Amino acid sequence: MASEIDSAAQALPTGPGGSSRNARHAWKTLKSVLGVLVAVAFTFLGLLAITFFIGRVVPIDPVLAVVGDRAPRAVYEAARIEMGLDKPLIVQFFHYVGNVLTGDLGISVSTGKPVAEDLARVFPATLEMATLGIIIGVLLGVPMGVYAASRQGSLVDQVIRVVGLLGYSVPAFWLGLVGLALFYAKLQWVGGPGRLDIFYDGMVDPVTGLILIDSLIAGETDIFFNALSHIALPAAVLGFFSLAYIARMTRSFMLDQLAQEYVTTARVKGVSERLVLWRHAFRPILVPLITVIGLSYAGLLEGSVMIETVFSWPGIGNYLTTALLNADMNAVLGSTLVIGAVFIGINKISDVLYRVLDPRAR
Repeated sequence: MASEIDSAAQALPTGPGGSSRNARHAWKTLKSVLGVLVAVAFTFLGLLAITFFIGRVVPIDPVLAVVGDRAPRAVYEAARIEMGLDKPLIVQFFHYVGNVLTGDLGISVSTGKPVAEDLARVFPATLEMATLGIIIGVLLGVPMGVYAASRQGSLVDQVIRVVGLLGYSVPAFWLGLVGLALFYAKLQWVGGPGRLDIFYDGMVDPVTGLILIDSLIAGETDIFFNALSHIALPAAVLGFFSLAYIARMTRSFMLDQLAQEYVTTARVKGVSERLVLWRHAFRPILVPLITVIGLSYAGLLEGSVMIETVFSWPGIGNYLTTALLNADMNAVLGSTLVIGAVFIGINKISDVLYRVLDPRAR
């Protein structure tokens, strides 16, 4: 297929102004876009297959979750037929794929509402908290990693490495509970669990689902600062774990670059240390650093279950936990699918940024 497209592009007539060259460039761009779309489609299809078969393998009967374990046999069989579970597995799979492609993720047993509607309601809360967490991680983790690499073996380097080790070792739920006990219960510097105080709940129309943005759109500064006080601590906890990972990887990348000959040459020429670090050594690590930040961000979106549970945060992690406890397989599979799609999307965005930052990848 690729060779046919190249041949067709080369056979185009040459017109004024290099139209043949432009046409070949357009074909190459089209090939690249089509390749990305095909890769995304196959990856998403694989994700659908994994989630579907996991839902059939786990020892949870979705029919019992609907009718209850005391339902008569006739009611059980009628519900099983209505849910399509009497059909062959391959037929069920294609039916599942068709439903997902039309946005139908089933009905949640826990809420009685469509899973897609529930996810649209809870996902913005997780997105808001994880986004603030990754911003904290990047703004603090990258400079810490660069500074630690420039002072290798110093006391500052050792402290930053210990911070990174703590980020890998400390349990998220323990750090969240300690933060609540110290900064909320004792010092009262931040708001408590939840996104808002009960007094403000429902006072802002959910335009974007992000309470900080929606409160500013509505001009409700009191609600904005109240929401900020509630999200500050869970976002800081997530930011700490992200910071630890980003700082460690940035330090590793920088140490490799600082050992290169071009850095030594720049220093011999009298270039200031700040320019050596940020212009000569830091630029080459941007591409691998994007991967680190992207994976960290996806991890925050996916791995915030404990934090959301501790802080009673109404996000997708809390929703997924409730669904698991209630054997709500539609909600479980829908949440898993959304999280997997987020990973796919972030990876593809990282690929695009590669081409923007590194001309060799174009």
